[in-house]
Amino acid sequence: MVGGFGSLPGAIVGGLIIGVVESLSGFYLPEGFKDIAAYIVVLVMLVVAAERPVRREAAEEGLTMRFLFKTDYNRDIKLAKHGGHVFWYGLLGAVLVAAPLLLSEYLLAQLTFILIYGVVGLGLMLLAGYTGLFSIGHAAFFGVGAYAQAVLTGMGWPFPFALAVGAVLSAAVGIVVGLPALRVKGIYTGIATLSFGFIVEEVFARWESVTGGNAGKTVGSVKMFGWTADTGTSFYFVCLVVAVLCTLACLNLLRSPTGRAFVAIRDSEISAQSMGIHLARYKTLSFAISAGPAGIGGALYAHAIRFLSPDQFNIIQSIDLLLMVVIGGLGSIHGAFLGAIFLIGLPQAIGAVKDFLPDAIGQAPGLKAVVYGTVLIGFVMFESRWGCTAAG
Repeated sequence: MVGGFGSLPGAIVGGLIIGVVESLSGFYLPEGFKDIAAYIVVLVMLVVAAERPVRREAAEEGLTMRFLFKTDYNRDIKLAKHGGHVFWYGLLGAVLVAAPLLLSEYLLAQLTFILIYGVVGLGLMLLAGYTGLFSIGHAAFFGVGAYAQAVLTGMGWPFPFALAVGAVLSAAVGIVVGLPALRVKGIYTGIATLSFGFIVEEVFARWESVTGGNAGKTVGSVKMFGWTADTGTSFYFVCLVVAVLCTLACLNLLRSPTGRAFVAIRDSEISAQSMGIHLARYKTLSFAISAGPAGIGGALYAHAIRFLSPDQFNIIQSIDLLLMVVIGGLGSIHGAFLGAIFLIGLPQAIGAVKDFLPDAIGQAPGLKAVVYGTVLIGFVMFESRWGCTAAG
């Protein structure tokens, strides 16, 4: 009842709320008041539920639909739909360029990681958000790009060439994954990609002559054509340029017939097939294209970390990446970077506030996982409502 009748996520949230209340009441309240605190929560929820309207007010219902009158077919394919987009994206670009002057070295490093994970999120967003295929093994593509970059730059290749080869190699691995995944749907696709992630992680650990195995492999600075990005600021600008180029590439892809075919498959495979869209071809292409940005992000990650080991590309990394695009908003290019902000910023926020929490909570070993799970459940429950409000 606390989470809401007729809702499975609500049952989970309700149990979480009651458990937290009972734990805190047992810690702070005298003996015998533990159950009373839980009953008070139930009574409060009864009052709130009783006062909640059965249907939305007319003013709220008017927020669920918005009409955009267009007089030019080109407006559907323009990158900037109107002058407001030009202004705000221009302002964002100016702030990102000026970031090294505005932020400390530590915050600039965090912003660099947001750009790196945003690039990886773009690839996963194309697969999950625009094609409707979920991957729980995307850390494998992330790792392929990272190790390819480490090996090729170690052989003296310039950064752009090594980056391109790493992206192509990741895309090729994406095709290998995509072909078997064509025979399964839904959760079984996730299981197939999860199995592949375990296989690739094991390859990273066993192929010691290339990856260094569990002992790891060091990576140098970005070098190209006599120039070296050996400072945090110079590497930040490298990541910024790569992130902008990848974003523009994804936006243009989505405006193309290929991108529209991805969206059609996501919305209805039967309808897409009836319009002549070859499902197997485009699903495999989606896996390949989504693996490319993941490999590019992995290459940047290798230069940022300077040291690679197989455990950096495990199942936890894959789940973090999927969580990133879900929280950022599936089917949204912005969502890849908003999710990256969450993924990088949440541990910092937890570290900043846990000293002010009671020791029973602040020093709990699974605090980060609990917060991640709680936020994810909240997004699953309320994102559709926020979407309706935003649409207005």
